[in-house]
Amino acid sequence: MKRRQFLTAMGAGAAATAIAAPAIAQSSPTLKWRLTASWPKSLDTLYGTCELISKYVSDATDGKFQIQVFAAGEIVPGLQVLDAVQNGTVELGHSAQYYYIGKDPTWALFCAVPFGLNARQQNAWFYHADGQKLIDDFGAKFNTKCLLAGNTGCQMGGWFNKEIKEPGDFKGLKMRIGGWAGKTLGKLGLVAQQIAGGDIYPALEKGTIDAAEWVGPYDDEKLGFYKIVKFYYYPGWWEGGTANHLLINLAKWNELPKGYKSILEAAAAACNVQQQADYDAKNPQALKRLVANGTQLRPFTQATMEACLKASNEVNAETSASNPDYKKVLDSMQAFRRDEYLWWQVAEYGYDSFMIRSGAKG
Repeated sequence: MKRRQFLTAMGAGAAATAIAAPAIAQSSPTLKWRLTASWPKSLDTLYGTCELISKYVSDATDGKFQIQVFAAGEIVPGLQVLDAVQNGTVELGHSAQYYYIGKDPTWALFCAVPFGLNARQQNAWFYHADGQKLIDDFGAKFNTKCLLAGNTGCQMGGWFNKEIKEPGDFKGLKMRIGGWAGKTLGKLGLVAQQIAGGDIYPALEKGTIDAAEWVGPYDDEKLGFYKIVKFYYYPGWWEGGTANHLLINLAKWNELPKGYKSILEAAAAACNVQQQADYDAKNPQALKRLVANGTQLRPFTQATMEACLKASNEVNAETSASNPDYKKVLDSMQAFRRDEYLWWQVAEYGYDSFMIRSGAKG
């Protein structure tokens, strides 16, 4: 090769390297984001999900994409996660969307509403029906991208300082209850209070509230409710399958390289499965311990359940009449639920019912 040709070739190679190197660097930038959670550190199920998301993302990017996790109250209070993400105080949050019904009750439909979807139906609706598209469209109004990142499964009906034998027993009770259920029970005379998880115990202890619900046996035992209140009701008809979400500031999400978006999506999906499995594994033994410590398990009566369903239907109808977003999401969810239960009663319910009866005999 002549000297002129060699120098030309070298120049071309250097130019190619100069173009390629920034492109590669840009596709895998070093990022340090902050995640604020709605949960105290004591709840390893919920707060632990946030730590797991951080670990997955860091491991998948060789430490280039780091997420620092903060518990409720360390940056903002637990019930202000959406605000912090929306206005860019933090890039990420982890929360239950029904905390934000004050902004718009439609948020509750993406988390849990009375007599809504169970956990597996939630996943099916989000991943394979309208759920994700609907929350993308709605969340954009709040500068937020939301990804499923956990589910508690069906929750308990809460702790009461007296027995609930009929619908009228709710009247006058002051109860910590999250999300949209408080409005439903309000029709039966209950006074709903929305209190973050870490603040429920002192409210019960001081008598500020007469009853409280959180999640289920494992978390409730950790929070110590059984030390104050003995009557523990089921099922939590207002949370048949509570979907928790990873909230991402939409502008920050749009800036992410495609590979980082995929990693965040995969981490959230993995934690969605992990969290529910965590609860399913831990709740049985926790329930045994609670009963051994004097907790009185009680089912809501059929009359109580029917009165609550009637009240829920009234709330849905009233809200749909004045809120087009709520109606759109509710219609999608309810149509999906009808089809799901056609299938559920054929196989899932039949199998589980038989196994429960057989287990009881054995």
